[in-house]
Amino acid sequence: MTDAALLESRQCLMLGVGGEIFAIDAESVREILDPAPVTEVPGARDFVRGLINVRGKVVPMADLRPRFGMEVEPATADTRFVVIEIDLDGEPTVVGIVADKVYEVAELPRASLGPAPRIGMRWRPELVKHIGRWKDDFLVVPDIERIFN
Repeated sequence: MTDAALLESRQCLMLGVGGEIFAIDAESVREILDPAPVTEVPGARDFVRGLINVRGKVVPMADLRPRFGMEVEPATADTRFVVIEIDLDGEPTVVGIVADKVYEVAELPRASLGPAPRIGMRWRPELVKHIGRWKDDFLVVPDIERIFN
């Protein structure tokens, strides 16, 4: 792939969350795990499920559904924990997020993504980087750094 093509598209991991499709920058994904025991943390924010052990490292586990006003559902056979590395206040930080389903890595043309509209959305627009299309569905590119700050 040429540098020009890289600038014109991005690879994203496509996730199902609360009946919606979310796109996470594929470069931030460290691994995808089957659900594991989560140790609850008293007093944690509502979207932080707790902590998980990933190869001996303690990783905070989040569920994006409360941040987007979605109802939390029990895990299914398709549920996965997606471990990503994000930049929090200039420091690389590893976190996990719950996905109802992991679809695939897809190449999203930059032209298919647009800013989140300020009106007409049921989610807080400041938590959404972009809205786009994937196959026949709309997708959400969440602002992961803002969600965790």
